[in-house]
Amino acid sequence: MRVLVVEDDQSVADGILDGLSGTAFDTRHVTTGEDALKELLSFEPEIVLLDLGLPDMDGTEVCRKMRAVSGVPIIVVSARDEEIDRVVALEIGADDYVVKPFGMRELVARIRAVTRRTQPEETQPAPENDRVFGSLRIDLRAQRVYLDEEEIHLTAKEFELVEYLTSDPGAVFKRSDILHDVWDTNWYGTSKTLDAHIAAIRKKFGHAGWIESVRGVGFRFEQPQ
Repeated sequence: MRVLVVEDDQSVADGILDGLSGTAFDTRHVTTGEDALKELLSFEPEIVLLDLGLPDMDGTEVCRKMRAVSGVPIIVVSARDEEIDRVVALEIGADDYVVKPFGMRELVARIRAVTRRTQPEETQPAPENDRVFGSLRIDLRAQRVYLDEEEIHLTAKEFELVEYLTSDPGAVFKRSDILHDVWDTNWYGTSKTLDAHIAAIRKKFGHAGWIESVRGVGFRFEQPQ
C-alpha cells in the first residue's frame, strides 16, 4: 500500500516512517501542502496521512483540494484536539482523525480500517456449488433456488429436475433420458408426470422460456431473452 505522509515536523514524520517500515507500506514524505498535491498525482497514494499545521497552507485546504480531484482515503494526524477541528476535517472529506500523540499500533489499525471501509468490495465469483443464470441462482449444496434473490420453493423432485437440466445449459435432454435419470432407472410410468413437473417449474419461475420444449425430443434449459 502506498502511503503519503504530509508532515512538516521531522521528528513526527520520522516516527511514522519508522513505524511503517516494518509493514507492507510504501511510504513517501513531504512537508508542504503544495508538494502533497503534486505527489497525489505522481505517487498516486492509496492513503494519505495529513497534518493540519503545514507551513504553506492549512491542512484543511489541502484536504479540500485533494478531495476535489481524488477519492483517496485521508487520515488527518494533528495536535488539534478540539471537536470543531474534527468536525471540520470530516465534513470536508477526511475519512478519519487521529490526535497527536498517538501509538503506531493505533495508527496502523486505523489505516487498515479506513482502507476496508473506503475500498469497493471486489466482486466475488459465485461459489462452485452455485449455478447462476442471470437473475436465477441455484444453490446445489443447500438445494435451494432463488430468483431475483427471492427463494423459489420447489419440491424435491422439481429441484432434481432443475439440477439435471441446468447441468448442461442449452443442451437438449431426451424425455426418456430425463425419466430414466431423474425418476428411476426402471421408470415405467407415463411421461405426463414429466410434463406436469415442467409446467409447475415454469409457473414458479414466472416465465416459460426458462425451459424450452423441443418437439419430438424433450427439453432444454435456457435463460430467457
